[in-house]
Amino acid sequence: MPNTPLVLVHGNPENASVWSPLLAELGRVDAVTLSPPGFGAPLPDGFDATVAGYRDWLVARLERFDGPVDLVGHDWGGAHVVAVAMARPDLVRSWASDALGIFAPDYVWHARAQVWQQEGAGEESVAAIFGGSLEERLAVVDGLGMTGPAAERVATGLDPTMGRAVLSLLRSAVQPVMADAGRRLADARKQPGLALVAMQDTGAASGTVEQHLFAAREAGAEIAELAGVGHWWPVTDPRPVAAALDAFWSRLERP
Repeated sequence: MPNTPLVLVHGNPENASVWSPLLAELGRVDAVTLSPPGFGAPLPDGFDATVAGYRDWLVARLERFDGPVDLVGHDWGGAHVVAVAMARPDLVRSWASDALGIFAPDYVWHARAQVWQQEGAGEESVAAIFGGSLEERLAVVDGLGMTGPAAERVATGLDPTMGRAVLSLLRSAVQPVMADAGRRLADARKQPGLALVAMQDTGAASGTVEQHLFAAREAGAEIAELAGVGHWWPVTDPRPVAAALDAFWSRLERP
């Protein structure tokens, strides 16, 4: 039986290169990586770079497949995945996300996101992060905790277009937007889900461990508590996530 299509969606400030280490671990040369507009892909004039706009973009891309897919998301890509699982479960056989925590009712945006959500201060921040020299962008990525060849490719992809997308997306997500969206987490129960909980995500960019677990239970998702794994696992060490995904998918194949 042919594999169910595997589709991966990355987040901010990334491009599709972050998936190379995971795909090598999975041995899935057939996987499709989708880059949200502005994040390693062009940002068309008039594109609605908001929480709802990126959900609709991903829905439209998934509608092009002949049938349901196994959908995996990291960071903001993980949020887009959950949004699709809630709105269009018919498009997925299964879904996996490491960003469920942002849908918890008590989630608070991290400090840098709160800066991006402010007029003026946000523009200054993205100019410094996304508009610097390559050396400066490499320092930004290193400061986030990404290392190695994939991290270098992330740094290369940082540009003012991504900065504009970041401002638009984060400003569309000011609370209580994400908390309100989280009230519909039970809609994601219609297809099997996997919550990837990075236990060493010390910055809690996508929520605390407790918020991840709460949202996972609301969404009816299996929980993979990934010891020693941090927020940037696609770049730093995808092996525990690859093992969790393989185990999750193998259970779906059983009668």
